[in-house]
Order: sequence, then C-alpha cells, then structure tokens
Amino acid sequence: MKRYLVFALVGPFVGGFLLLLTTTYQSGYWAQTSLGEVGKLFAVFFKTLQYSYLFGFLPSLMIGAVDDILIHVRRIGPVLRMLLVGLFAFVLASLTYSSRGPDSGAVQFILYGLVGFVPSVISSWLVHRYVEEPQAAAAPT
Repeated sequence: MKRYLVFALVGPFVGGFLLLLTTTYQSGYWAQTSLGEVGKLFAVFFKTLQYSYLFGFLPSLMIGAVDDILIHVRRIGPVLRMLLVGLFAFVLASLTYSSRGPDSGAVQFILYGLVGFVPSVISSWLVHRYVEEPQAAAAPT
C-alpha cells in the first residue's frame, strides 16, 4: 500500500512540472526569458498543481501497479525494475501526449516520453529505498 502512496504523491507532482516545462519549450517560451518569467512559470505550476494531481493520479497508480507486479519476479533486480517501469511509462506518456499539437517528431516524442519516465523511475527508486519490500517465502522441507 505504501508503494501506491509514493507513486500517487510523487508521480503527478514531478510529471506535472515536467509536462509544464515540455509544453512551454514546445511553445517557444524559453527563447527570451528572464528571471521574472521563470517566476511566472513556477506560479503557473503551483496554480495548476491541483489539475496535475487530478489527471495524473490514476496513471501514476497504474505505473505503481506495474512496479508492484515486477517486484514479485525474483530474477528482476531493483535497477532493472526501475528501468522497465520507466520504459513502460515512457511509451505510455509518449503515445498519450506526443500526438497532440501541430508539431510531431522525435524531439516531441522524447520530451513527452520523459514526462512519464522520470517520475516513474524516481517513484520506483523511492519505493526501493524507503519502503520495505516483501521477502520471498522459504520452501517447506
């Protein structure tokens, strides 16, 4: 249960921020920015944080479920599990977001894929680091 809580708290926060950075980059916002413009970016982020959680809550829990399934496979270590969860989230986020808007191409696919990859790897690492993982049951002899 703690695993899902970590994914639900971290995923929408980090993913929402990365999605905001990606969309501002795609719109050309970073061409001529000053320190005041960066302050506006953070103001927009905190004003839209409720929507990041509203729309990112269920996808984060789904990625947490994939992490939960992979933890029960003994041959998959923590690093490989983090990468597999990240790649799964990368593909889902890329397919969800990159087909939107006038631009399409490798840069847009990668940027929107990172919106899913980074929060899922961070969440999976936090779970590995701070949440007690189930131990394998000993076979009766």
